[in-house]
Amino acid sequence: MSTGHVSTVDTPISPFTAVVAMDGAVLASGWTADVDDLLPQVSPSLRPTTLAHRRDLGAVTRAVRAYHAGDVDAIVDIPVRQRGGEFVQRAWDALRTVPAGKPVSYADHALLAGRPSAIRAAATACARNAATLFVPCHRVVRTGGAIGDFRWGADVKRWLLAHESRVA
Repeated sequence: MSTGHVSTVDTPISPFTAVVAMDGAVLASGWTADVDDLLPQVSPSLRPTTLAHRRDLGAVTRAVRAYHAGDVDAIVDIPVRQRGGEFVQRAWDALRTVPAGKPVSYADHALLAGRPSAIRAAATACARNAATLFVPCHRVVRTGGAIGDFRWGADVKRWLLAHESRVA
């Protein structure tokens, strides 16, 4: 039996909820007030069996607030825990190297993950990313700069990209 901690904070976009492990690693996060929107993305081997709601998650809550207030690098050192296949893990790790304000294409993302021809697999890794914001899949756009898909909607992705381009 494992316990996860959950907290929701208001942001300029919409409520943002994070689920963290007992050690503070982010298991899931996104622009929703409903934790049930997040849990299906968490690997069954990591999914908490019990959730404890907290007003504040310490470093995670501080990072979310600081990011939305303009410190786009506040999320960099927050630990994340996800499970996927070898390429998916590399793709998630690669996302954490993409600087704020410097979006990359799906082709560039595949290259960063070590498999230049795996463009669809790189896009799938973005879609399976449970720790949105902390693993910044919003920084991947289509070739030519089109927004592309985003679990939390195109308007949220546009806001994030514009926010990062203003302050990065």
